[in-house]
Amino acid sequence: GYRTSVRTPTGETPYSLAYGMEAVLPIELEVPSLRVLLENQVSEADWLQSRYEELALLDERRLRALYHNQGYQRRIARAFNKRVKQRGLKIGDLVLKENRAPVFDPRGKFRPNWSGPYIVKNIASGGAAWLTDLDGIEFTAPVNMDQLKKYYA
Repeated sequence: GYRTSVRTPTGETPYSLAYGMEAVLPIELEVPSLRVLLENQVSEADWLQSRYEELALLDERRLRALYHNQGYQRRIARAFNKRVKQRGLKIGDLVLKENRAPVFDPRGKFRPNWSGPYIVKNIASGGAAWLTDLDGIEFTAPVNMDQLKKYYA
């Protein structure tokens, strides 16, 4: 199940991060696994002591999962940044804007994918651009640079 499978970002199961131990599946009670057999042979006092030690180490496991997750996010970001191409857009360029409107269009799949051309008025450092149409009317909201492509007239 979801809570008992090791997640790649953390290297742990969500159940173990929440409760400090691995879940015992119902099938393991019918057909005992090695882990269940070993736990059955331990006295209750020893089991309580080991459980207390596991709970004491839970914060350390969560911290280790956090570091693992941060490394995973860096690897994913590096792989993404390797593939992404820089948009060579500058102020004054003519661009087309991608149509991502969720509005029903009777033309269906034959509706245009791009609208424009528009003029780039300003570019923010976060990857947003303010556009104007060819008549000089400004857009009220910025547009993400991922939704733009250069227009060659």
